[in-house]
Amino acid sequence: MNFQQLRIIRETVRRNFNLTEVANHLFTSQSGVSKHIKDLEDELGVELYIRKGKRLTGLTEPGKEMLKIVERMLLDANNIKRLAEHYSQQDTGKLTIATTHTQARYVLPEVITQFKQRYPKVHLKLHQGSPDEIVKMMIEGEADIGIATEALGNIPELVSFAYYHWQHAVIVPKEHPLIKQQKLTLADIAEYPIVTYHEGFTGRATIDKAFLKQHIDADIAMSALDADVIKSYVELGLGVGIVAAMAYDAERDIKLTLLDSSHLFEQNITKIAVRKGHYMRQFAYDFIQLCVPDLPEEAMVAAITQ
Repeated sequence: MNFQQLRIIRETVRRNFNLTEVANHLFTSQSGVSKHIKDLEDELGVELYIRKGKRLTGLTEPGKEMLKIVERMLLDANNIKRLAEHYSQQDTGKLTIATTHTQARYVLPEVITQFKQRYPKVHLKLHQGSPDEIVKMMIEGEADIGIATEALGNIPELVSFAYYHWQHAVIVPKEHPLIKQQKLTLADIAEYPIVTYHEGFTGRATIDKAFLKQHIDADIAMSALDADVIKSYVELGLGVGIVAAMAYDAERDIKLTLLDSSHLFEQNITKIAVRKGHYMRQFAYDFIQLCVPDLPEEAMVAAITQ
Protein backbone atom coordinates (compact mmCIF):
# COMPACT_ATOMS: atom_id res chain seq x y z
CA MET A 1 0.00 0.00 0.00
CA ASN A 2 1.31 3.46 -0.89
CA PHE A 3 0.16 7.05 -0.90
CA GLN A 4 -0.53 7.07 -4.64
CA GLN A 5 -3.05 4.26 -4.16
CA LEU A 6 -4.68 6.23 -1.36
CA ARG A 7 -4.86 9.35 -3.50
CA ILE A 8 -6.47 7.32 -6.28
CA ILE A 9 -9.20 6.09 -3.91
CA ARG A 10 -9.98 9.66 -2.90
CA GLU A 11 -9.86 11.07 -6.41
CA THR A 12 -12.07 8.38 -7.97
CA VAL A 13 -14.87 9.54 -5.67
CA ARG A 14 -14.16 13.23 -6.25
CA ARG A 15 -14.06 12.71 -10.03
CA ASN A 16 -17.29 10.68 -10.05
CA PHE A 17 -15.40 7.44 -10.86
CA ASN A 18 -14.09 8.82 -14.15
CA LEU A 19 -10.65 7.22 -14.37
CA THR A 20 -9.54 9.49 -17.21
CA GLU A 21 -10.11 12.55 -15.01
CA VAL A 22 -8.42 10.81 -12.07
CA ALA A 23 -5.37 10.05 -14.21
CA ASN A 24 -5.18 13.63 -15.50
CA HIS A 25 -5.45 15.08 -11.99
CA LEU A 26 -2.73 12.80 -10.63
CA PHE A 27 -0.48 13.16 -13.72
CA THR A 28 -0.50 9.48 -14.55
CA SER A 29 -2.15 7.16 -17.09
CA GLN A 30 -5.58 5.56 -16.93
CA SER A 31 -3.99 2.11 -17.15
CA GLY A 32 -1.73 3.08 -14.24
CA VAL A 33 -4.76 4.09 -12.17
CA SER A 34 -6.51 0.79 -12.95
CA LYS A 35 -3.39 -1.19 -11.99
CA HIS A 36 -3.06 0.64 -8.67
CA ILE A 37 -6.71 -0.11 -7.87
CA LYS A 38 -6.32 -3.82 -8.73
CA ASP A 39 -3.07 -4.12 -6.75
CA LEU A 40 -4.64 -2.53 -3.69
CA GLU A 41 -7.75 -4.71 -3.84
CA ASP A 42 -5.55 -7.81 -4.24
CA GLU A 43 -3.42 -6.77 -1.27
CA LEU A 44 -6.44 -6.12 0.95
CA GLY A 45 -8.43 -9.13 -0.26
CA VAL A 46 -11.66 -7.13 -0.73
CA GLU A 47 -13.32 -5.28 -3.58
CA LEU A 48 -13.45 -1.54 -2.94
CA TYR A 49 -15.49 -0.60 -6.01
CA ILE A 50 -18.83 -1.51 -7.52
CA ARG A 51 -18.33 -2.37 -11.18
CA LYS A 52 -20.51 -2.46 -14.26
CA GLY A 53 -18.44 -4.18 -16.88
CA LYS A 54 -15.11 -2.37 -16.88
CA ARG A 55 -16.58 0.84 -15.44
CA LEU A 56 -16.50 1.81 -11.78
CA THR A 57 -19.90 3.04 -10.60
CA GLY A 58 -19.48 3.40 -6.84
CA LEU A 59 -17.88 2.18 -3.63
CA THR A 60 -18.66 -1.07 -1.88
CA GLU A 61 -19.29 -0.98 1.88
CA PRO A 62 -15.60 -1.80 2.58
CA GLY A 63 -14.69 0.92 0.07
CA LYS A 64 -16.83 3.49 1.91
CA GLU A 65 -15.18 2.66 5.22
CA MET A 66 -11.78 2.72 3.56
CA LEU A 67 -12.45 6.19 2.12
CA LYS A 68 -13.00 7.65 5.60
CA ILE A 69 -9.61 6.34 6.74
CA VAL A 70 -7.92 7.48 3.53
CA GLU A 71 -9.25 11.04 3.95
CA ARG A 72 -7.84 11.17 7.48
CA MET A 73 -4.48 9.71 6.43
CA LEU A 74 -4.00 12.13 3.53
CA LEU A 75 -5.07 15.08 5.69
CA ASP A 76 -2.57 14.04 8.37
CA ALA A 77 0.16 13.61 5.76
CA ASN A 78 -0.48 17.13 4.53
CA ASN A 79 -0.52 18.38 8.13
CA ILE A 80 2.92 16.83 8.71
CA LYS A 81 4.29 18.84 5.78
CA ARG A 82 2.73 22.02 7.16
CA LEU A 83 4.12 21.30 10.62
CA ALA A 84 7.62 20.94 9.20
CA GLU A 85 7.23 24.17 7.22
CA HIS A 86 6.00 25.94 10.35
CA TYR A 87 9.29 25.29 12.13
CA SER A 88 11.67 25.45 9.18
CA GLN A 89 10.13 28.43 7.32
CA GLN A 90 8.19 30.39 9.92
CA ASP A 91 7.69 33.59 7.91
CA THR A 92 7.50 32.08 4.44
CA GLY A 93 5.08 29.78 2.67
CA LYS A 94 1.76 29.94 0.84
CA LEU A 95 -1.72 30.91 2.02
CA THR A 96 -4.69 30.20 -0.24
CA ILE A 97 -7.91 32.14 0.27
CA ALA A 98 -11.11 31.12 -1.54
CA THR A 99 -13.74 33.85 -1.60
CA THR A 100 -16.40 35.59 -3.66
CA HIS A 101 -15.91 38.65 -5.86
CA THR A 102 -17.69 40.91 -3.35
CA GLN A 103 -15.34 40.00 -0.51
CA ALA A 104 -12.23 40.14 -2.69
CA ARG A 105 -13.18 43.49 -4.24
CA TYR A 106 -14.70 45.44 -1.36
CA VAL A 107 -13.74 43.87 1.98
CA LEU A 108 -10.37 42.12 1.82
CA PRO A 109 -8.02 44.71 0.24
CA GLU A 110 -7.29 46.43 3.58
CA VAL A 111 -6.82 43.10 5.38
CA ILE A 112 -4.54 41.75 2.66
CA THR A 113 -2.46 44.95 2.70
CA GLN A 114 -1.92 44.60 6.46
CA PHE A 115 -1.12 40.90 6.09
CA LYS A 116 1.49 41.47 3.35
CA GLN A 117 3.13 44.17 5.44
CA ARG A 118 3.44 41.67 8.29
CA TYR A 119 4.38 38.66 6.12
CA PRO A 120 6.03 39.96 2.93
CA LYS A 121 7.53 36.53 2.11
CA VAL A 122 4.23 34.63 2.27
CA HIS A 123 2.75 34.00 -1.19
CA LEU A 124 -0.97 34.82 -1.02
CA LYS A 125 -3.25 33.12 -3.56
CA LEU A 126 -6.73 34.56 -3.92
CA HIS A 127 -9.27 32.33 -5.68
CA GLN A 128 -12.65 33.84 -6.58
CA GLY A 129 -15.65 31.60 -7.05
CA SER A 130 -19.22 30.86 -6.09
CA PRO A 131 -20.03 29.80 -2.51
CA ASP A 132 -20.44 26.18 -3.65
CA GLU A 133 -17.07 26.29 -5.42
CA ILE A 134 -15.50 27.69 -2.26
CA VAL A 135 -16.92 24.83 -0.18
CA LYS A 136 -15.57 22.31 -2.70
CA MET A 137 -12.10 23.87 -2.57
CA MET A 138 -12.14 23.80 1.22
CA ILE A 139 -13.23 20.17 1.49
CA GLU A 140 -10.71 19.04 -1.13
CA GLY A 141 -7.88 20.87 0.62
CA GLU A 142 -7.27 23.31 -2.23
CA ALA A 143 -7.78 26.36 0.00
CA ASP A 144 -6.73 27.13 3.57
CA ILE A 145 -9.43 29.69 4.33
CA GLY A 146 -12.86 30.28 2.79
CA ILE A 147 -14.79 33.55 3.04
CA ALA A 148 -18.41 33.91 1.87
CA THR A 149 -21.90 34.85 2.99
CA GLU A 150 -23.63 31.70 1.75
CA ALA A 151 -22.96 27.97 2.13
CA LEU A 152 -20.15 27.91 4.71
CA GLY A 153 -22.21 27.63 7.88
CA ASN A 154 -23.69 24.13 7.69
CA ILE A 155 -20.95 21.95 6.24
CA PRO A 156 -19.88 19.10 8.60
CA GLU A 157 -16.28 19.11 7.33
CA LEU A 158 -15.83 22.84 8.02
CA VAL A 159 -15.77 25.08 11.07
CA SER A 160 -16.88 28.66 10.50
CA PHE A 161 -16.59 31.94 12.40
CA ALA A 162 -18.68 35.08 12.00
CA TYR A 163 -16.70 37.77 10.14
CA TYR A 164 -19.03 40.77 9.89
CA HIS A 165 -22.68 41.78 9.38
CA TRP A 166 -23.90 43.76 6.41
CA GLN A 167 -27.05 44.78 4.55
CA HIS A 168 -28.14 45.35 1.00
CA ALA A 169 -28.54 48.83 -0.45
CA VAL A 170 -30.73 50.25 -3.21
CA ILE A 171 -29.06 52.33 -5.93
CA VAL A 172 -30.61 54.29 -8.78
CA PRO A 173 -29.35 56.65 -11.50
CA LYS A 174 -29.31 60.38 -10.83
CA GLU A 175 -32.75 62.02 -11.24
CA HIS A 176 -34.58 58.71 -10.75
CA PRO A 177 -38.18 59.13 -9.45
CA LEU A 178 -37.50 56.97 -6.37
CA ILE A 179 -35.10 59.60 -5.04
CA LYS A 180 -38.13 61.74 -4.13
CA GLN A 181 -39.69 59.00 -1.96
CA GLN A 182 -39.47 60.00 1.70
CA LYS A 183 -39.51 56.43 3.03
CA LEU A 184 -38.75 53.78 0.44
CA THR A 185 -40.85 50.60 0.39
CA LEU A 186 -40.42 47.28 -1.40
CA ALA A 187 -43.62 48.04 -3.29
CA ASP A 188 -42.02 51.24 -4.59
CA ILE A 189 -38.99 49.28 -5.81
CA ALA A 190 -41.15 46.59 -7.41
CA GLU A 191 -42.68 49.18 -9.75
CA TYR A 192 -39.39 49.13 -11.67
CA PRO A 193 -37.20 46.38 -13.18
CA ILE A 194 -34.60 45.19 -10.65
CA VAL A 195 -30.94 44.44 -11.30
CA THR A 196 -29.26 42.37 -8.61
CA TYR A 197 -27.19 39.27 -7.86
CA HIS A 198 -27.58 35.74 -9.20
CA GLU A 199 -29.24 33.19 -6.94
CA GLY A 200 -26.75 31.88 -4.39
CA PHE A 201 -24.54 34.99 -4.48
CA THR A 202 -24.08 37.86 -2.03
CA GLY A 203 -27.22 37.40 0.03
CA ARG A 204 -29.65 37.02 -2.89
CA ALA A 205 -31.80 34.76 -0.69
CA THR A 206 -32.28 37.67 1.74
CA ILE A 207 -33.56 39.88 -1.09
CA ASP A 208 -35.98 37.21 -2.34
CA LYS A 209 -37.18 36.57 1.21
CA ALA A 210 -37.97 40.25 1.80
CA PHE A 211 -40.23 40.48 -1.27
CA LEU A 212 -41.82 37.08 -0.63
CA LYS A 213 -42.63 38.02 2.97
CA GLN A 214 -44.69 40.98 1.72
CA HIS A 215 -46.22 38.95 -1.14
CA ILE A 216 -44.66 41.24 -3.73
CA ASP A 217 -43.74 39.88 -7.15
CA ALA A 218 -40.41 41.54 -7.92
CA ASP A 219 -39.34 41.84 -11.56
CA ILE A 220 -35.71 40.68 -11.52
CA ALA A 221 -34.96 41.91 -15.01
CA MET A 222 -31.26 41.14 -14.86
CA SER A 223 -28.88 39.35 -12.52
CA ALA A 224 -25.08 39.33 -12.33
CA LEU A 225 -22.29 37.84 -10.25
CA ASP A 226 -20.79 41.03 -8.92
CA ALA A 227 -21.73 44.58 -7.95
CA ASP A 228 -19.54 46.30 -10.55
CA VAL A 229 -21.60 44.76 -13.35
CA ILE A 230 -24.88 45.56 -11.58
CA LYS A 231 -23.87 49.20 -11.10
CA SER A 232 -22.87 49.55 -14.75
CA TYR A 233 -26.32 48.53 -15.95
CA VAL A 234 -28.11 50.62 -13.35
CA GLU A 235 -26.13 53.63 -14.62
CA LEU A 236 -27.52 52.85 -18.09
CA GLY A 237 -31.06 53.06 -16.72
CA LEU A 238 -31.93 49.36 -17.07
CA GLY A 239 -33.39 49.10 -13.58
CA VAL A 240 -33.14 49.70 -9.85
CA GLY A 241 -30.05 48.09 -8.37
CA ILE A 242 -29.86 46.09 -5.15
CA VAL A 243 -26.26 45.50 -4.10
CA ALA A 244 -24.21 44.88 -0.98
CA ALA A 245 -23.98 48.22 0.85
CA MET A 246 -20.14 48.13 0.94
CA ALA A 247 -20.10 48.01 -2.87
CA TYR A 248 -21.30 51.62 -3.12
CA ASP A 249 -18.70 54.37 -3.00
CA ALA A 250 -20.04 57.93 -3.20
CA GLU A 251 -16.77 59.29 -4.62
CA ARG A 252 -16.43 56.58 -7.27
CA ASP A 253 -20.10 55.98 -8.14
CA ILE A 254 -20.88 59.59 -9.04
CA LYS A 255 -23.58 58.62 -11.56
CA LEU A 256 -25.59 56.75 -8.91
CA THR A 257 -27.61 57.68 -5.85
CA LEU A 258 -27.80 55.51 -2.73
CA LEU A 259 -31.30 55.32 -1.22
CA ASP A 260 -31.98 54.66 2.46
CA SER A 261 -33.10 51.01 2.48
CA SER A 262 -31.76 49.84 5.86
CA HIS A 263 -35.34 49.09 6.99
CA LEU A 264 -36.13 46.86 4.01
CA PHE A 265 -33.70 43.94 4.20
CA GLU A 266 -32.44 41.68 6.96
CA GLN A 267 -28.79 41.61 7.90
CA ASN A 268 -26.44 39.11 6.30
CA ILE A 269 -23.48 37.43 7.99
CA THR A 270 -20.26 36.81 6.12
CA LYS A 271 -18.29 33.88 7.55
CA ILE A 272 -14.72 32.65 7.56
CA ALA A 273 -14.32 28.88 7.32
CA VAL A 274 -11.49 26.39 7.81
CA ARG A 275 -11.51 22.64 7.27
CA LYS A 276 -11.70 20.64 10.49
CA GLY A 277 -8.44 18.90 11.32
CA HIS A 278 -6.48 21.17 8.95
CA TYR A 279 -3.07 22.15 10.33
CA MET A 280 -2.85 25.93 10.18
CA ARG A 281 0.38 27.86 9.93
CA GLN A 282 0.72 30.78 12.33
CA PHE A 283 0.33 33.30 9.53
CA ALA A 284 -3.05 31.73 8.66
CA TYR A 285 -4.30 32.32 12.21
CA ASP A 286 -2.95 35.87 12.01
CA PHE A 287 -4.84 36.46 8.75
CA ILE A 288 -8.12 35.42 10.39
CA GLN A 289 -7.40 37.64 13.39
CA LEU A 290 -6.80 40.58 11.07
CA CYS A 291 -10.34 39.95 9.83
CA VAL A 292 -11.82 39.29 13.28
CA PRO A 293 -9.57 40.89 15.93
CA ASP A 294 -11.83 39.79 18.79
CA LEU A 295 -11.57 36.09 17.89
CA PRO A 296 -9.00 34.43 20.22
CA GLU A 297 -6.51 32.09 18.59
CA GLU A 298 -7.23 29.53 21.33
CA ALA A 299 -10.89 29.42 20.27
CA MET A 300 -9.89 28.87 16.63
CA VAL A 301 -7.48 26.07 17.51
CA ALA A 302 -10.06 24.35 19.71
CA ALA A 303 -12.74 24.50 16.99
CA ILE A 304 -10.46 23.35 14.16
CA THR A 305 -8.91 20.45 16.07
CA GLN A 306 -12.08 19.15 17.74
